Amino acid sequence: MKQIILKTEKLSKSFSSNGMLQHVLRNIDLMLYQGDFTVIMGASGAGKSTLLYALSGMDTPTLGTITFQDQTISDYHSDQLAIFRREHCGFVFQQIYLLDDMSVMDNVLIAGLLVNKQKQQVIKKAEELFASVGISKETYQKFPTQLSGGEAQRVGIVRALINEPQILFADEPTGALNSKRGLDVLNTLSECNALGQSIVMVTHDVRSALRGNRILYLKDGIILGECDLGKFHQEDLSRQKKLLQFLDEMGW
Repeated sequence: MKQIILKTEKLSKSFSSNGMLQHVLRNIDLMLYQGDFTVIMGASGAGKSTLLYALSGMDTPTLGTITFQDQTISDYHSDQLAIFRREHCGFVFQQIYLLDDMSVMDNVLIAGLLVNKQKQQVIKKAEELFASVGISKETYQKFPTQLSGGEAQRVGIVRALINEPQILFADEPTGALNSKRGLDVLNTLSECNALGQSIVMVTHDVRSALRGNRILYLKDGIILGECDLGKFHQEDLSRQKKLLQFLDEMGW
């Protein structure tokens, strides 16, 4: 039986805009499981990124609760949330946010040393992760501006994994990449998931969504439906048909 790693109860998020209250998330009950690759899809404005930010402690809900391994993180204040994110979460964004005045290695070390003060251990872990995503030693001392988009995103994934997060959150991680570089990033995420990494990813891209085993479809701030694709296998040609049929039923 799968272990629940994070759950929400009646999760809601509202914003005030021009004197009007906008309900972005509406009473969402959700359970996320250890080892799953969960994909959140939906039309623009459906609340996908808002849900991702709430789940990861980057934003606080208006109502409802978020529980991570029996800790009610929706009750945390900002300092507690910062510690929670640092110790339990990894983040990969469409915009990579590497520090341009630091080398590739230093961009990763600065994140790793926040949790583990043993520098040599962090370096060893970084080297292992770089090797796993196809980043050569010759690249370690390069600066972000010297990298291709795909290389930079893979460095971003290494930075996200350096503290061995329980959950990796990804928000449109291939959105700014061309087809080839995007495929490299998707392969990296699939390899991480195959090794047991729990992933929650927001995407509007069907090719990216096919990497997930669980697809959630968000509409007007509610989970309208979900689809179980099973674990990803490159040769499984039925996945796309099943996903497209599901999206058609959701009104994609």
